[in-house]
Amino acid sequence: MTSDDSQLPDQPGQPGPPSEPPPADQPPPPEEVPADLTLMRPVPDPAAQTLPPDGPTVDAPEAETLPVPDDVDGDERQPLRLSYYAISDVGRVRKDNQDSGYAGPWLLAVCDGVGGAARGDIASSTAVNELRQLDERPGSADLLTRVTDALHEAHESIASQVDHDPALSGTSTTATVALFDGQRIAVGHIGDSRGYLFRAGELSQITSDHTFVQSLIDEGRITEEEARIHPHRNLILKALDGLHEVEPDLFAIALAPGDRVFLCSDGACGVLDDTRMADILSSGSPEYAAIELVRASLDAGSSDNVTCVVADVLTEEAAAADPAYDDLEPMVVGAAAELKPRARGLFRGHRSGDTGELEPVDAEIPNGIDYAIVEDPLVDPEDYRYAPLAPRRYTWARRLMAVAVLLGLAWVALASAYWWTQQQYYVGEHEGQVAVYRGIDGFPGLSSVYRTSDLSVDDLPEAAQSDVEEGIAADDYQDATSIVRNLAERMMPADDGAEE
Repeated sequence: MTSDDSQLPDQPGQPGPPSEPPPADQPPPPEEVPADLTLMRPVPDPAAQTLPPDGPTVDAPEAETLPVPDDVDGDERQPLRLSYYAISDVGRVRKDNQDSGYAGPWLLAVCDGVGGAARGDIASSTAVNELRQLDERPGSADLLTRVTDALHEAHESIASQVDHDPALSGTSTTATVALFDGQRIAVGHIGDSRGYLFRAGELSQITSDHTFVQSLIDEGRITEEEARIHPHRNLILKALDGLHEVEPDLFAIALAPGDRVFLCSDGACGVLDDTRMADILSSGSPEYAAIELVRASLDAGSSDNVTCVVADVLTEEAAAADPAYDDLEPMVVGAAAELKPRARGLFRGHRSGDTGELEPVDAEIPNGIDYAIVEDPLVDPEDYRYAPLAPRRYTWARRLMAVAVLLGLAWVALASAYWWTQQQYYVGEHEGQVAVYRGIDGFPGLSSVYRTSDLSVDDLPEAAQSDVEEGIAADDYQDATSIVRNLAERMMPADDGAEE
């Protein structure tokens, strides 16, 4: 969306903007205030985003085929319901899933963890576990305020995780949240996960990516198609990281029966264009659409984790007529489902909190009984602290095993040392002859004659004789034989004849 989209067209039945702006000291006439929450992708300008305590933060024309009456108060509209489905797939390239998703009767959310070795799965699952607290019947609190508070709670929870484990420093997650109150959704968005609204056959993107390439698109420097192959397309400018200030996009959208809400991570929207997504969202149940969107993303070559959440907007009558609606339960997918916190139960069965074999006992322990078995008396902590300990069993066997292990290690060390000495060579004297020794010179028992030559020590020059008697080190056996040959060449020359 370009900056020109910030000029909104007039809605049917409402006056257009005045030809001249009112003076700064005069408030606009009441009839010029937007009458209702409507569909529009927000302009990515933080300075232009305001958060009034009540009323819309984004306003645009409704689809003509599915109008939302502007002259009916929100509390008087027919209550709506959500039929939803969520799915997350690790994909065909990544080894772990760093996406997390949630779908419930009042809340839809997708979080895409960022961090690699810093465990983005921890960040996304932590965020979803905080955001899922929003999934309850709406009360009197403002929707946008609840979403803002939940995002800040997720931010603080990630910061706490990093403080507890410094190895997580650098982890972060995107977050796209849609909180439903029976008539509209309040959307909170940060990062490059996306939210869409499919209405009357038209797919509209309702969130704006907080990425470097999106800023280039908004400036008109590149197109959407060029952004898909841009080398910096994964550079995120905003995320929940527990460190930087949380500045999410916040807005609300009025819903109508027949609408379909779609949230996804960039593993889906990064490879599927709007036409393909609209084609899949145009038919089938939310379950079919979500699964088909994941499959299509993987077939299109997505190298990332893929998470999709799809929800249909139904009237109460349509929800009551749908036999599958009553079976709906909140769904947690991705890393948040795989990294659920373990409860500390009394038993250690395959399910935390029970033995995994027996049905839980409903009866409670009677008052006044502080222990499960009546015959077991309570033990005084001080008596237990100073009670004599039972003698340890098989002490001699443990000591014998420890000695055997130590002796084995010592034998291995000595054998390795002796083997090394037998790979060493030097040249020395043996019974008046030049010989090649194997072992370490000067250590009795660690050297022995390996080869004896026919070269007499007495035939060598005086300096060479001294070297041989002290021992000449060699790198290996071949080097030792070379030394012997060199000594032979230095032999004292024989007398040419007897003295006359």
